[in-house]
Amino acid sequence: MTHKLWQIEEFPFHPERLNHNETLFTIGNGYLATRGSFEEAYTGSLSTTMVHGIFDHAEGALVPELVNAPNWLPINITIDGTPFQLINQNDSTLKPKDGAVIGYRRLLLLDKGILRREVLFRAESGSIVRLVFERFASLHDEHLMVQRLEITAVDGNPQIEITSYIDTDVSNVGVKHWTDIQAEAGSSFTSVSAKTIQSGYGLAMASTLRAVDDKATVQFVSGQNEPTATSSFQLKQEDSIEFLKPTAVYTSRDVESPVDAAVAKLNEVANATYESLYTPHVAEWAAYWKTSDVQIEGDESSQLSIRFTQYHILIAAPRNDDNVSIGAKTLSGTGYKGHVFWDTELFILPPLSLGQPKLARNLLMYRYHRLEGARNKAKANGYEGAMYPWESTDTGEETTPSWGDPQPDGSRIRIWTGDSEQHISTDIAYGILQYWRYSGDNEFLQKYGAEIVLDTAVFWGSRVEPKNGRYELSQQIGPDEYHENIDNSVFTNRMTVWHLGQALDLLEWLKANAPADAERLTTQLDLTPARLEHWRDVIAKMYIPFDEEKQIHVQFPGFFDMEYIPVPHYEPRTMSVQAILNHHRTIQTQVIKQADVVMMIALLGDQLAPKQVLLNDWDMYYPRTDHGSSLSPAIHAWVAARLGLDDVAYHMFEHAAEIDLKDNKGNVKDGIHGAASGGLWQALVFGFCGLHITPEGEVAVAPRLPKHWKRVSFTIYFNGQQRQFTIDNTP
Repeated sequence: MTHKLWQIEEFPFHPERLNHNETLFTIGNGYLATRGSFEEAYTGSLSTTMVHGIFDHAEGALVPELVNAPNWLPINITIDGTPFQLINQNDSTLKPKDGAVIGYRRLLLLDKGILRREVLFRAESGSIVRLVFERFASLHDEHLMVQRLEITAVDGNPQIEITSYIDTDVSNVGVKHWTDIQAEAGSSFTSVSAKTIQSGYGLAMASTLRAVDDKATVQFVSGQNEPTATSSFQLKQEDSIEFLKPTAVYTSRDVESPVDAAVAKLNEVANATYESLYTPHVAEWAAYWKTSDVQIEGDESSQLSIRFTQYHILIAAPRNDDNVSIGAKTLSGTGYKGHVFWDTELFILPPLSLGQPKLARNLLMYRYHRLEGARNKAKANGYEGAMYPWESTDTGEETTPSWGDPQPDGSRIRIWTGDSEQHISTDIAYGILQYWRYSGDNEFLQKYGAEIVLDTAVFWGSRVEPKNGRYELSQQIGPDEYHENIDNSVFTNRMTVWHLGQALDLLEWLKANAPADAERLTTQLDLTPARLEHWRDVIAKMYIPFDEEKQIHVQFPGFFDMEYIPVPHYEPRTMSVQAILNHHRTIQTQVIKQADVVMMIALLGDQLAPKQVLLNDWDMYYPRTDHGSSLSPAIHAWVAARLGLDDVAYHMFEHAAEIDLKDNKGNVKDGIHGAASGGLWQALVFGFCGLHITPEGEVAVAPRLPKHWKRVSFTIYFNGQQRQFTIDNTP
């Protein structure tokens, strides 16, 4: 296995990809993440550090958002009076005083969680220095971030000045969230503290700068909101100097006094070497990769892609906090305002449920802690039980905006997902039961998970509508969000049947294995015999739209009466078909945003229908799918592999693998597509490898690998034990 299969590289500098690469080069540790912005800043940079759980609702904003924390990265350097800066060499306005970048390479070391940048810079004086920057967010100590700077005088004897600080002048794309900003410079550190304006969360950072081996002195200077650490020295040709900048961060979610905790943490590492901080961090990463790495032989591109996507899930997954979850754009950008969607349970959760069950449990506990918010939403809408919000933040209440951002003509599009995309309650139940079946975590199920599964079933029992001797669901949005407020989404109706059936089975399991919990929940949730009989009646009589003649599931009644658009003809393109046709026209066509009926096939498989029906569904819906969402290609790859459609399966897998690395949606600047990352793992493990639990309760594979793949190896946890699989695809 070559080292390059663990690296994301930028060489040379590509200023036109600045924001895209900032997202790709994000580092994190499950507590926070920091985009790959430069220490010395750059015009147009979207410097962002997100800390889990720190939301704020700015005055005038429609909804709360995850807050951009103070920037701990800044290190400014001058060489013989020339400020070091990355320069677009094609800029015709450059002057000699600007200096020149004559060499550049940046590497994200996925196996170690290290971002490294190497630059050769020539000052106006002619002196040439080699700068090496490294940074990591410690996986060993989540409150600690570490930077290292090495400067070598390649040519000349340069006079060098360094200024380091924590920048509090930050915003979420212009929206300010911090107040009560306090700054201090001590004898050996600088610190800042602040409080979010509306939510009142406190946050503090403390930082120091020191020259290794005392080759230079550092002064700490007070300044309004920006205390600094400075150093001035001369390097002789071929000499090197190394600086260490550790930064500690705490919030009021962690401790009563974040600033005291940050300073205390900094004092703990006051004399630590880079190696002593680096070594336990790398050891933690090695433990992660032991069960999260998937090894592919015969396809280097796919190998790197699966490691890249797994890395981004791992740096976003909370390790020591079960009161936060992973937003749709992870912690790597401001897209979707840090809100938590169904992306978490159906896309991001599975690789964690099987590879890092402790992290998966944390994410599911986030939902348990927000059951009250789900119950509030059900009650407010006139239903019983728990109805989870489509978008969730720290409170557990619905935070989906009702209107989109202004269009070029000033108009706004009404957003109905918070009102009508109700399948998320079943998606959460699916994630809980999948986690339980692979982990064998009976304690979680009995104390927490079962309550969610059963109370969301209570919601569906009150939500279904008796009509024409059957049960229906009106005003729904399925996974295909191009078609809003439709009646009888086949995905939602069929998954409701699945959900109620699972709830009944779960209650029987509890009675047999945890009778006290069964009795507790039966009383608490009012699971009367009449209610359970109603569930059985819904299962028997729910309307599942199906065309008997064509032997296909109908996405919703009337779908095939709309205008047909030959989606495959709209290639090549980077924008969605909806963007081409416009919103108003698209909703009146058969263009599908993302896997909908195909998503149902992925989740239910052979439980849904005989294979020929599933193939009929595929043939009908695949040519109509826009893949306007990043969630779609990986699900299609998964289903195509299971249906034996080998070529299209690999084509869709490649599409999913390139969403972030090649920015084929054009919006990676807003953050990593977390669902696409988790979906890629599912396409590989559930799709190509065919991992499943047999009727006898054992794990097995039914592989159908791409023909050019030689071998795939992966490890999962099953009932608390590691199980390793190697699939050999050679003749």
